[in-house]
Amino acid sequence: MTNYTLSHWGLYEVEPRTGTDPAIAPFRRDPDPNPIGLHQLDPALKRLRVRRPAIRESWLRNGPGASPERRGQDAFVEVPWDQALDLVACEIERVRKRFGNSAIFGGSYGWSSAGRFHHAQSQVHRFLNAVGGYVRHVDSYSLGAANVVLPHIVASMDELMASHTSWEVMAEHTELFVTFGGVPVKNAQMNAGGVGLHGVAQGLAMMREAGVQFVNIGPVRDNIGAARAGAEWLPCRPNTDTAVMLALGFVLLSEGLVDHDFLDRYCVGFSAFAAYLNGVSDGIAKTPEWAQAISGVPAATIGALARRMAASRTMLNVSWSMQRASHGEQPFWAVISLAAMLGQIGRPGGGFGLGYGAANLVGSAHARVKGPTLSQGRPGIPDFIPVARIADMLLGPGEPFTYDGGAFAYPDIRLIYWAGGNPFHHHQDLNRLRRAWQKPETIVVNEQYWTATAKRADIVLPATTTLERDDIGSATLEAFLVAMKRAMPPENEARDDYDIFAALSARLGCAETFTENLDTMGWLRRLYEESRKINQARNITLPDFESFWRKGLVDLTAHDRPATMLAAFVADPERNPLGTPSGRIEIHSQRVAGFALPDCPGHAVWREPTEWLGAEKAQRFPLHLLTDQPARRLHSQLDASPHSRAGKIAGREPVYLNPADAAARGIAEGQIVELFNDRGRCLAGAILSDEIMPGVARLSTGAWYDPDPATGLDRHGNPNVLTLDEPASTLSQGCSAQSCLVEIAPWTGEVPPVTAFDLPEFTTR
Repeated sequence: MTNYTLSHWGLYEVEPRTGTDPAIAPFRRDPDPNPIGLHQLDPALKRLRVRRPAIRESWLRNGPGASPERRGQDAFVEVPWDQALDLVACEIERVRKRFGNSAIFGGSYGWSSAGRFHHAQSQVHRFLNAVGGYVRHVDSYSLGAANVVLPHIVASMDELMASHTSWEVMAEHTELFVTFGGVPVKNAQMNAGGVGLHGVAQGLAMMREAGVQFVNIGPVRDNIGAARAGAEWLPCRPNTDTAVMLALGFVLLSEGLVDHDFLDRYCVGFSAFAAYLNGVSDGIAKTPEWAQAISGVPAATIGALARRMAASRTMLNVSWSMQRASHGEQPFWAVISLAAMLGQIGRPGGGFGLGYGAANLVGSAHARVKGPTLSQGRPGIPDFIPVARIADMLLGPGEPFTYDGGAFAYPDIRLIYWAGGNPFHHHQDLNRLRRAWQKPETIVVNEQYWTATAKRADIVLPATTTLERDDIGSATLEAFLVAMKRAMPPENEARDDYDIFAALSARLGCAETFTENLDTMGWLRRLYEESRKINQARNITLPDFESFWRKGLVDLTAHDRPATMLAAFVADPERNPLGTPSGRIEIHSQRVAGFALPDCPGHAVWREPTEWLGAEKAQRFPLHLLTDQPARRLHSQLDASPHSRAGKIAGREPVYLNPADAAARGIAEGQIVELFNDRGRCLAGAILSDEIMPGVARLSTGAWYDPDPATGLDRHGNPNVLTLDEPASTLSQGCSAQSCLVEIAPWTGEVPPVTAFDLPEFTTR
């Protein structure tokens, strides 16, 4: 019988083999299988495994807080498990007794495992809550601005992602698909929790074959998959999409193309927004000419597009990258307001989308099944930070911050416990984070590989990978529940996160709270049966646990149904109100306006980004850097694999440049170049492409951080040494990585070796 494993990048068939690693093959029913996971057992990755518990030498010799500037440079001492666990337990006890639980930060970004039980974020948070509590994070780097602003406007991002209009419906009904930031199919190789059937490429192809017209607005043309050949590309300066949306709205309003019946029935606050569009409220009419000066999109093109939108069944889409920028709330708010003006929300094929192409679930017609979920326990303390503000917290304990209208202060962190994630991949301005990382007295990491974060920890505990443990795979709007049976023994001395935390909780007197006297299989049975009961109430019948585990896969595709987002609300807004204060779409939000935030008023507005091509700073750094998701890995996962390395140039991440920009700088195809600004420097390999507009460069995230200890130059091509670590706004405190100016020049010195995949030095006491 075929066994299976589920990862964020796909479902794979696993064949255990005696005396050697199992064979991994694509899931035979996947129409667009992802090759990333086929390489997860490659020797290049196995060489990087954390073999046994390891302690940073300075910390082991001199105790907590010893030589924090040596993190990332010190040698490690490998020790027995009992010694490592005793050290971790004693340190947690010391910190919570001396400083309180608000001095402990529980770090995890949730992408470690697709399994629902061995979900590292749930495990570490459950453990720290059992210990008495910890400082948590809220929101995500991907959707920090959206997660905060959208509940004020229409609904939570989670709710919207799980209810987007499906591809089949758009193929049948949509006439015009207008997207700001494309439909990046490479991003949709993934889904948090796993992908069973990759559907985005197929969905775009279906729409194209049905004759849907595509308009792609943004700085790059190659991010719209199968629709690329027939799509109209409107080059637009990065971070200026909101200005274009406002100008489109101005044309609709001034030419009488607004659906006022829809606005009156389903929305509130349009009059205030209309006054802003017309310039009544601020003296500046948001005309196409006004938007052209900001965005570079011709005024005549904006006017013509607005008329096409009003004359067609139109779906408006905006990519997630739009809100990972200064004032990132505004493009999401503006696209919803524009769709409301067209009056097509809730109608098949019309309305808006927030991230078609961002993840596999967006546009899926699969059923919304409730998968198994491990409770993280009851929070022991209320303290939190917005996830992208970790460096602010570490560098400024006690400093105030605002979030969603509330006022808070950063705690004073003495201990970080991280499991599942790599902040030296996903955080911005890594040189600043490196300074902040010196502040805690102790950093503990559960990790499978010697990542940049593991190398900068004080105590590293080796964790198992997905193939080395039993689990259950499940994800929102995916086609299968998966029995993820262990396919191989743990590498060296690696242990499951659950076993690590169970051992620590026993030492700290909270074992029963954490484990509830269950082993792994006991938990899997309980979580599955809880899920089974909930789904039964939704008329989705699942087999009992033993049958599920024996069969290996539960096929849910019989429950697939076409979806139209917000159709129930539009059919009967009184019986199906939204979760906003008014129960309607809030084009102007009295609640947000009441926060009186200077950078996020009560409706969508244009605000100049901190860094953009219209800023004075562009005279020194005249290229806007886009930092998108990579095509050959998920974030930084499996970067050492042959599949990821095959996309590099001389071992470095490629940077895409327009040929005119390259010629002006004397840069040739394949040449090693230096990207730099006031925050940092990195090397990359140049690729010249007409698919990117002049004045823009693109460097994907995920190259393992590899700074020169003396100069700080990242030798591998990690763009987050360059990106901006400032909040999107005082409303959300979200990530603003896409607001980033740089210069690029040929590298004229000796090309240094890449050391990102070197193991740390080990020593004995």
